[in-house]
Amino acid sequence: MTDTITAPRVLMSKEGALGRLTLNRPEAINALDLGMIELLTQALTAWIDDTDVQIVLIDGAGERGMCAGGDVRALHGQIVSGQAERTAEFFRAEYALNALIAEYPKPVVAIADGITMGGGIGLAGHAAIRIVTERSKLAMPETRIGFTPDVGGTWLLGRAPGRLGEYFALTGSTMDGADAVLLGFADHFVPSERLDALREALAYRADPTGPSEIVLLFDETPDPSQLPASRTWIDEAFSAPTVVEIVERLRRQGTTDAAATADLLEELAPTALVVTLDAVREARGFPNLRAALEGEYRRVLWFVNEHPDLVEGIRAQLVDKDRDPKWQPPTLAELEPDAGAGARDYAPEHPLF
Repeated sequence: MTDTITAPRVLMSKEGALGRLTLNRPEAINALDLGMIELLTQALTAWIDDTDVQIVLIDGAGERGMCAGGDVRALHGQIVSGQAERTAEFFRAEYALNALIAEYPKPVVAIADGITMGGGIGLAGHAAIRIVTERSKLAMPETRIGFTPDVGGTWLLGRAPGRLGEYFALTGSTMDGADAVLLGFADHFVPSERLDALREALAYRADPTGPSEIVLLFDETPDPSQLPASRTWIDEAFSAPTVVEIVERLRRQGTTDAAATADLLEELAPTALVVTLDAVREARGFPNLRAALEGEYRRVLWFVNEHPDLVEGIRAQLVDKDRDPKWQPPTLAELEPDAGAGARDYAPEHPLF
């Protein structure tokens, strides 16, 4: 029997031409801690010069998902116990890993099967070849805990069609596989029942066909995304210059979906919404992922060190689970003008890169 207490949280193996990295914390839907990030970084760094490894595959153990995100309960404990520098260390290591995956000199294939959110997007969303399945559920749900999208999520959201990036960033809504391909979070849809055959083909296919061509042999067309039918009201509302005006436009739409979205936004942390809208729009103008990560790093550490809503959001959702966060301020109307400026201009003690 496998001892789940001592089993490594990242499984590393070589299979033919494939270097495989499997997140192995299925009891927590493979939520990332610092040790896992360091193991992934070490393996990827070592395989750069390993001629036996021609393709890298990143996936997750278990049936529930690739990665539910970072271990935010642990981050909550660090912040409330006065160990914010440990939290900053975690984010620096995580963002460096995100950049390493994006810039890797060999093809990286990521399989975002099942739940892939937050930190999981940081692993899967920047790979060269990104695969989703009929079980995929992708999201950047940080505003739900009074926080802001990171791990390069703003880079991806800022490049989504129309104003879908603002919509998914602010609401934290979940994408299925077809949505993820439409938004640019994934490249290929492969049915979950074919994943084992795909892994074997990537590892042992003898001819010089590239990994993209191999994946295409397994790629299928998913049922169409329902998002295009909502583009008109989403684009009209989420192109507004401020969160307050987004909510006002949603109210004027007079439709059930728009009203429900306005209700949701009015329940979420006002500061997180303003910071997030600012971050996505700033990232849209950045030249590369690293610039977006630096913008996220400033905002994330501002929340860690300067604003109470992150700790309160994690408490309400994941620690006490009373689902009754006390945001500061509690409403959008009570925000100061340009409430995102402090996070945008924050100067962390240690640089990201």
